Amino acid sequence: MHIVMFGDQHVETLGGAQVSMRLQRDFLERAGHTVTIVAPRMQVADRPSGNGDPVYVDTPSIPITPDREYSLSWPGTRTDRFVDAALEARPPVDVVHVQADFWGAFTGHRFARRHGLPTVHTMHNRVDVGIAATAPFPGLVLRALNGWRRRALPLSEARPLGHDGWAYLQGLAAFADAVTAPSSHFASRLEAHGVFPHVDVIWNGIDDDVLDAALAADTAVRAPGRPRFVWLGRMSPEKRLLPFLEAVAESRIRADVEVIGGGGQEGAARRLVERLRPEASIDFTGRLPYAETLRRIAAADAVVQTSIGFETQGMTVFEAASLGTPAIVCDPDIGQELGSGYWPVGDDIIPDATTHALAHTLRRAVAEIAAGTGPRPDPAIAERFRQSSRTAAMVEIYRRVSGA
Repeated sequence: MHIVMFGDQHVETLGGAQVSMRLQRDFLERAGHTVTIVAPRMQVADRPSGNGDPVYVDTPSIPITPDREYSLSWPGTRTDRFVDAALEARPPVDVVHVQADFWGAFTGHRFARRHGLPTVHTMHNRVDVGIAATAPFPGLVLRALNGWRRRALPLSEARPLGHDGWAYLQGLAAFADAVTAPSSHFASRLEAHGVFPHVDVIWNGIDDDVLDAALAADTAVRAPGRPRFVWLGRMSPEKRLLPFLEAVAESRIRADVEVIGGGGQEGAARRLVERLRPEASIDFTGRLPYAETLRRIAAADAVVQTSIGFETQGMTVFEAASLGTPAIVCDPDIGQELGSGYWPVGDDIIPDATTHALAHTLRRAVAEIAAGTGPRPDPAIAERFRQSSRTAAMVEIYRRVSGA
């Protein structure tokens, strides 16, 4: 089959959805399928967009963040013509897989509708929570988004829709033949809010080869030294890096903390550390290659995930669990999906967003790491999380919607 994926951001940029799409492409090709990925051209000067990889169709774009990491391609007739021309010389398309929530979703659904193609839409994003965390007037932003969707995807409503985040996702799903989500808790919410009648759960996975290499490394015996924590991801408000750093200072733990990633709050995070002067050492590592990131996770005593309500899967804690590394988890939904091998922050049913609760959990984790009594992840997660198994499950959905 030839699968064309549409994303909001180029897959070589930071983000869990981008990592997932890169892995999907790799394992689909290993299984003998053809993949094309349509996304905005990268605008980062030291990272040429796609490095000439023929799989990528890089749509004309403009940068939308100060660090130029993320870009926007305006959905409309000009972009439609660009995509059609780029795909004209490629093999016939069997399935369109939309893995976007904004301009990439509009462009992907417009393409599928023009050509009468079956469509799978993977919902990666809690749009309402993300906008509430990053926009000063989220209600107005969501109204504007719903208006934009109606203009970009006319006649998308079989019935009147509202103006909140769920109505927005419902309007996108109206064009899909199947909708998938990367976790059971997000799939249940999508169904409960009328986004789609039945949402297939397909976890985002981890590269089989990288996982095998990491598992083969000798990490059974802990290296000596202070407790080692890793925080990784995009440095933006919904990820709650700044509250984490405040909790590290409040906890007065003696530990080594590594912060991996980048984003708009990096400067504020560095200034906060300089002002608070925590007893823990805090190292801002920046971006790392995927394999090296997994190596750091495997060597850590715990991965810390601080977002609440935003993550639709919480991919880093599953990567950690696959490597045998426990996690500190602020979001009860992610904890329940993970099942075991983590320290909950506050109540394991109701989230506690206070720095005091996170500081308490950090102190508890340090004590249990020192005593060798910390939680242990379920070894079965490593097998369930392999990308090969996730790709096989997605291919079954492709065959279902296309009749192949």
